Amino acid sequence: MQPLQIVVIGGGAAGFFGAIACANANPYARVILLEASRQPLAKVRISGGGRCNVTHACFEPAALVANYPRGGKALRGAFSRFQAKDTISWFANHGVPLKKEADGRMFPVTDTSETIVQCLMNAAEDNGVELRTGTPVVSVKRLPQKTSYSPLPTPHSPLSTQFEVYLKSGETLKCDRLLLATGSNPIGYKIAQEFGHQIEPPAPSLFTFNIPDPNLRALSGVSMNPVRLRLSVPQQPALEQIGPLLITHWGVSGPAVLKLSAWGARMLYDNRYQATLTINWLPDLSQEEVREKIVAVKNEWGRKAIALHRGIDLPHRLWQYLINRVDINTELRWAEIPNKTLNQLVQEISQGKYLINGKGAFKEEFVTCGGVSLKEVNFKTMESKLTTDLYFAGEILDIDGITGGFNFQSAWTTAYLAGLAMAEN
Repeated sequence: MQPLQIVVIGGGAAGFFGAIACANANPYARVILLEASRQPLAKVRISGGGRCNVTHACFEPAALVANYPRGGKALRGAFSRFQAKDTISWFANHGVPLKKEADGRMFPVTDTSETIVQCLMNAAEDNGVELRTGTPVVSVKRLPQKTSYSPLPTPHSPLSTQFEVYLKSGETLKCDRLLLATGSNPIGYKIAQEFGHQIEPPAPSLFTFNIPDPNLRALSGVSMNPVRLRLSVPQQPALEQIGPLLITHWGVSGPAVLKLSAWGARMLYDNRYQATLTINWLPDLSQEEVREKIVAVKNEWGRKAIALHRGIDLPHRLWQYLINRVDINTELRWAEIPNKTLNQLVQEISQGKYLINGKGAFKEEFVTCGGVSLKEVNFKTMESKLTTDLYFAGEILDIDGITGGFNFQSAWTTAYLAGLAMAEN
C-alpha cells in the first residue's frame, strides 16, 4: 500500500508548474521532479532579458490562440480552463503581482526573473514536491501490471506502478503516472517515440534574418515603426507582418521580423533559410502617396541635393541607403533626377526586395516548433491517447507562440491541466 507515485521529467516552467499543480491537488501523492542540469528553471532565469515575460494580457481564449503559429486550435479548449488571467491570479496568490506593459507583455513588478524562479521553487517545496537536480533520465519503460485506483484520496491507496524511469546514475524510479515536460531536449522526443508518438520534426522559431548586404548592415541600430514585411519562398504562399523593425549588424530584427519567423518557421526550415523579404518602409502611405510626396519635394527643392533634403519620414541614413540602392548619385540635385529614376525610388521605398541567407539568434530566446503530434494528446487532461497515464506539457508538444509571453502561457496551461489530471485517484 503506497501513495500515488508521480514522476515529472524536466525542471523548467512546465515541469515545475505541473508538479506543483499535481501535489497541490493531491497532498497524498508523492511527486518527484527530475532535472538533468544542476540548476532548474534555466530558461525562466534568462527569458525577457532577465525580467521573465510571464504571460500576455490577452484574456479571450479565441483571441489568445491567434498568437500560436502551431497549436492554437488544440489550445482553444485548454485556454477556457486555464488562461492568462488564471496565470496572473496564481502568481498574485503566491505573492508575485504582475504588471502589464504598453504592448501587452506582463512581467513581475520586481522586473527580475529571479522572483518567478523563487516563487516556483518555494511553491514546489511548500507542496512537498521532491526536486532532484543533476539527475538525467536515460529511458522509460512501461510495466505490464494494470493499476487499480482507490476511489478515495487516502494516504495509502493500493496501486501497482506503471512506469520504470531509468536514471543515468543507474538508479531506477517506479511511478504510476509520468509527465514529460522536457522542452526541446531530445530525450523527451525519444521517450515519446518509444511509446508510439509521432514527432513533428523540430525546427527553430523566433529568430532574426541574415541579409548579406554590407551597406544595410552598416545601418545597424536604425529602426522603423511600423514597416510591412512580406516573406516569400518558391511554391509557398507569402506571409506578411506589420510592426517595428531594427536593422542589425547581420541583417534585420525586431518584433515584426520575429513574428514573421514564427509563422514562417517550418517554411524557412524546409527552404534552408533562403527567402525573399519585401519591405515597405512606409506602410501607412500608398505607393501613389509616396510618389506624390517625392514629386512635391522635387518641385519645391529642385536645387537642393537629394541626399540632404528627403522631405519624407525616413531616418537620414536609411534615406541615403535607399537612394544608393537605385543608383542615384547622392550629390545630384532633385531637379537633375529623371522621373523614371524617381519611380524606381518610390518602388524601393514601398516594395524593396532583400535576400535572406540564413537566420540569426534572438538574444536569449530559443523556441522550437515541432514536437509531439497534437492529434495524439487529449487536451482536456494532456494525457497521451496512445499510452494511459503518460502526460505531456510545454514545449515538448508541437506548440509554439510568437514573442510576447505566449510560449510561457501555453506551458502554464498545459502543465496545470496535466497536473490536475495526474492528481486524480
